[in-house]
Amino acid sequence: MARQIVLASGSAIRRQMLLNAGIAHEVSVPRVDEDMIKMSLVAEQATPRDIADTLAEAKARKIGGKHPDKLVIGCDQVLDSDGKILSKPQTPEEAKAQIKALRAKRHSLLSAVVIYHQLEPIWRHVGQVRLYMRDISDSYLEEYVDRNWPSLQSSVGGYKLEEEGVRLFSRIEGDYFTILGLPLVEMINYLTVSGDLRA
Repeated sequence: MARQIVLASGSAIRRQMLLNAGIAHEVSVPRVDEDMIKMSLVAEQATPRDIADTLAEAKARKIGGKHPDKLVIGCDQVLDSDGKILSKPQTPEEAKAQIKALRAKRHSLLSAVVIYHQLEPIWRHVGQVRLYMRDISDSYLEEYVDRNWPSLQSSVGGYKLEEEGVRLFSRIEGDYFTILGLPLVEMINYLTVSGDLRA
C-alpha cells in the first residue's frame, strides 16, 4: 500500500515539481538553523556533498518525527565554487558579488534529497550539475540583478535558470530538476520500486 508523502520544504518550486509530476503530498516546513549547521560543517572541512546531504537529512528528521508513518522528503541545495560554499544572497549587492565571483568560471550545484520513514532515513541521493558561466559584462550584471531582484533572494549564486538567469551560462552539464533543487527522476525511480508510486 502506498504511503502518504510529506514534503519538508518551504520551496514553491519543489512543491510545483511534485504537483507537475502528479505526486500527491502535503507540505510541512521544518524549522532548522541551516546557517548554524552549515557553519559547523564548514569548520569541520566537510565536503559540499556532505553539507547538502546533512542539511536535507536534518529537515527530513525534523518533520519525520511528527509524521513517523509517512514518507518525509527533505531537500537541500549547495553551490560549490572552488570549494567555497555560497548561500542565498540577502541583498542585491550580495547577489552581484556572487555572480562576479562565478563569472567566466565553472561551479557545481549539489541537490540532496533524503526520505525519512519510521524515524530513520530509508533513502538518499545527491545529484550534481556543473555550470559554466559566461564572462558577462559589469553593466549587464548590474542590470540583470536590478531587473530580477527580489526573485533572486531564494536562489544561491544570485541566478535562476528557470528565468532570465539561463542567459548567464554558456554550458550546463547535468539534470534540470537537480538544478531546480530536487533530483526528481532518481526519487521517482525509488518511489516506484518501493510501491509508493504506481508505474
